[in-house]
Amino acid sequence: MAVSVDLAKALDKAYEDKSLSEILNASPSALAGVTDATAKALKDVLGIDTVRELGSNKFFAVAGVLVALEGKAK
Repeated sequence: MAVSVDLAKALDKAYEDKSLSEILNASPSALAGVTDATAKALKDVLGIDTVRELGSNKFFAVAGVLVALEGKAK
């Protein structure tokens, strides 16, 4: 099944036409709103070098689940 997703608003302009693999292997600064300084802090503090590592980080995953649960509790 083919899936099409428009990520233009979620990505830095330089990554809008990149493949999913290229985006996942890129610095978190490939995401719209994540600055180079923030990407450096993610690397220095949490050891996160790529979008893939950011998306699979256990702390961010738990935070995402907690936010989703809050929406269900109302």
